[in-house]
Amino acid sequence: MNVKILVAAHKNYTMPTDHELYLPIFVGKALHPDVNHTFQGDNTGDNISAKNPHFNELTAIYWAWKNLDADAIGLVHYRRYLSLHHAKDLNTILTKTDVDNLLAHHDIILPKKRHYYIETNFSHYIHAHHEEPLDLARDIIKTDYPTYLAAFDTMMQRRSAHMFNMFVMKKPAFDAYCTWMFDILFKVEKQLDITNYDTYETRVYGFISERLLDVWLQVNRQYSTTEVNFVYMERQNWFVKGGKFIARKFVGRKAGR
Repeated sequence: MNVKILVAAHKNYTMPTDHELYLPIFVGKALHPDVNHTFQGDNTGDNISAKNPHFNELTAIYWAWKNLDADAIGLVHYRRYLSLHHAKDLNTILTKTDVDNLLAHHDIILPKKRHYYIETNFSHYIHAHHEEPLDLARDIIKTDYPTYLAAFDTMMQRRSAHMFNMFVMKKPAFDAYCTWMFDILFKVEKQLDITNYDTYETRVYGFISERLLDVWLQVNRQYSTTEVNFVYMERQNWFVKGGKFIARKFVGRKAGR
């Protein structure tokens, strides 16, 4: 099986050694043409590279959707990977053999869910971001994809989700998901005024998309899924992250950045 897992990056960074499986892709290449000349740019063919400040790693996903020929396509980040292990080591991330074995029995590989024990997905979002974009997404789903509305509302009340826009999908599932997701996001983009959003909040479409994956999965249960470990390659200060989480919940989103 021809599988390509994009490694989204916005700067030079150490990459996996398996160049057949992993494809480093420089996101926002249209805006930074001289930063890197070795990674694949997201600015070739049909692309939305210039939207990267607002769409984050989705510019890589869009590029793959429109330009990449493979039996399965995935996305990880230059510091975040999928693995059958827990070690923070590029030598232990998913191998081609791992991926082939998993996709022999499943259509989609996902990271294990992130749990918000004292928050719902909705409250977690609005404590960190503006609520209006999420409400707009719901309105568009209600109007254009009504069979997804119950799944959206259910997902918003859950306390866990598959995050980071990380996955590996067989091509039919990948095409179906991208068609649905980007249609919703582009419609939100047409209706949303982000003129007064700060730099962080203008990444809004990437933030929304993280909440859409589980909605799509709940409706499209014909695609079987499996979960593997999510591995962050750099040491994280969980006291700092926990403090920011509490600040967002009880003080407001600006306090928790």
